[in-house]
Amino acid sequence: MIESWWRSLKHGWLYINHLDSMATLRKLLEFYVAEHNEVMPHSAFDGQTPDEMYLGRGDVVPDELARRRREARTTRMEQNRNVACCGCPQRGAANQEDLAA
Repeated sequence: MIESWWRSLKHGWLYINHLDSMATLRKLLEFYVAEHNEVMPHSAFDGQTPDEMYLGRGDVVPDELARRRREARTTRMEQNRNVACCGCPQRGAANQEDLAA
């Protein structure tokens, strides 16, 4: 697990920044560790940050994420159902033709 963290730190943060001094390196490391523990959600913790998991403050996070996923799926399905391509009849127009026949 620690190898994964080191890889994320190096490839996702340190290698993309200019490391010109030890002070810069220290500042970047402190920022990354704080972000990793306090801000970044982790899939292993059902979307909670390590701090939320450790301190017990993120109990609502998994339920909130599940609710938002359901809402996003419903919205996406609704939008997709309302889109018609040029080869397909409009949903309302097709229904009117069927009723007239």
